[in-house]
Amino acid sequence: MATKFFSKRNVNFLLYEVHEVETLVQHSYFADHNRETFDMTIDAATQIAENLMFPFVKDVDKNQPELHDGKVKVHPSIKNYLKAVGESGIIGADFDYENGGAQIPFTITSAVGYILMSANNGMMYIGLTAGGARLIANFGSDELKKNYIENMISGKWQGTMCLTEPQAGSSLSDITSSAEPLEDGTYKIRGQKVFISAGDHDATDNIIHLFLARIKGAPKGTKGISLFVVPKYRLDGTDNDITSMGIYHKLGQKGVPAMHLGFGDRNDDCIGYLLGEPHKGLNYMFQMMNEARIGVGLTGVSITSAAYYAALEYAKERPQSRRLNAKTALDMPQVPIIQHPDVKRMLLFQKSVVEGGLSLLLETAKYFDLSEASDDPEEKENAHLLVELLTPIAKTFPCEYGVKSISDAVQCFGGYGFTEDFPVEQYYRDVRITPIYEGTTGIQSQDLLGRKVMMAGGKTMKLLAQEVGKTIKAASEHSELKKYATLLTESSKQLQEVTMHLLGIAGTGDIERFLADATLYMELFSLNVVAWQWLKQADVAQQKLLIGADDSDFYESKIHTMKYFFHYELPKTQGLATRLMDTEVLTIMTDKEVVM
Repeated sequence: MATKFFSKRNVNFLLYEVHEVETLVQHSYFADHNRETFDMTIDAATQIAENLMFPFVKDVDKNQPELHDGKVKVHPSIKNYLKAVGESGIIGADFDYENGGAQIPFTITSAVGYILMSANNGMMYIGLTAGGARLIANFGSDELKKNYIENMISGKWQGTMCLTEPQAGSSLSDITSSAEPLEDGTYKIRGQKVFISAGDHDATDNIIHLFLARIKGAPKGTKGISLFVVPKYRLDGTDNDITSMGIYHKLGQKGVPAMHLGFGDRNDDCIGYLLGEPHKGLNYMFQMMNEARIGVGLTGVSITSAAYYAALEYAKERPQSRRLNAKTALDMPQVPIIQHPDVKRMLLFQKSVVEGGLSLLLETAKYFDLSEASDDPEEKENAHLLVELLTPIAKTFPCEYGVKSISDAVQCFGGYGFTEDFPVEQYYRDVRITPIYEGTTGIQSQDLLGRKVMMAGGKTMKLLAQEVGKTIKAASEHSELKKYATLLTESSKQLQEVTMHLLGIAGTGDIERFLADATLYMELFSLNVVAWQWLKQADVAQQKLLIGADDSDFYESKIHTMKYFFHYELPKTQGLATRLMDTEVLTIMTDKEVVM
């Protein structure tokens, strides 16, 4: 059984050496903090992860939630976990003081999320609770804030996102859930929602649903959608007519119940409370969805991290055969499989995905902090635009490449990897949902190409180019890294050429053709952005080596993995660019169906 699921050394390297999170305390919003308070938060999460989460990885997977007589029972360890994170203050750590938080940077709480989910992603309960409480904090009335936020961030009450309906799927303009205004200012809620993560369970005292619906008479489409707070139990403790109609039995993440819920189905007596203004629900929910998308990216990289460290440990311990140049020397002892080039390649791929993906997520989180806390209006706006541009990539790369990475982790184990004797088969099942959560890869890709690259008249792309340019300039000052700075420069130019070509197609009005291969564009963009993160890490590592810093093996490993990414992964952009510049159209529907 694996004994490690993340590297605290790498977390510290990314937070303090690469992304310099301590600089955030220069802003008045974070002025009460320093590295000591950041480390205390990280240490609290690590202790919970090691003691209350990681020991139950397999047990939570084996003993999944059960629905009996309308009640959902989950693994008992989940209640202990929720109690611990509630008491530690982790759930609302990045909330402001007014709403019961500690004003810890989102960058730090993102690292916390990575640690917790690396330990046991079957306990994925608190992210949606924090997101729901934040929506109430930002848009709710004083009464809603008073009634709900404290109990949510203390871990006593669960929060959910209720968007998807059976007939609508990801097409939110087609939702049919209704809200009828009542004389007392509340609303009578009717409708069904599906795939609601942690939508009902016995590990908390109440479940608070953030629920999308149409007020009767509202306009059709997304402009007529409002957002409501709909509790399982009302404040007086009475039932609010929400029915657990079923649990979806999933491929992975079996510890988190995915619910089919009915609202007002039994007695037509489900009451909801309008959050914010009517018909603005989707705009409000997008705040939670963007936060949740970064959270899903963190979940993807976290599961990948746990699988990587399991594979690394196994590869160091498992003897098999001899080095290729000594294969016939049968009198020599077998060598650990990590010495075989193909296994080393697979481990380097996994390391590059985990540490490159996490770096991208922390970069995005830091921009989020600056967009919220900076006193400089220009810095604030620029950071906001960078968050908008990077969010779909930060959600997608760790998840899509996480699937590939964990596939290689399984491969490292050989036949054992396909058995329940080792954890990677579970991680392989668990990670597969992440490219689907909170907007599929296709949806994220269309958002990136169809909206984000053109935001603010293209300013977002210029800002990113400036940030990448800073890293290229810094790396170019080291003779050891100059080659890779040049490679990233050339690849960035290629990305720009592809982008302009596709925007030219958009200018013709043929949007279907423009977005037909958006997912390939996402991969092209992602490889460039993660290459930037790796060059950024290598630059810091090279500086440390030049001054003779301790832990030289760690820094040398960083540079070696950067080289792997540039020599093995970044060249994939050539094939992607070729396809994206190709004029042959093969996937758009024609009069004659060709897929048979």
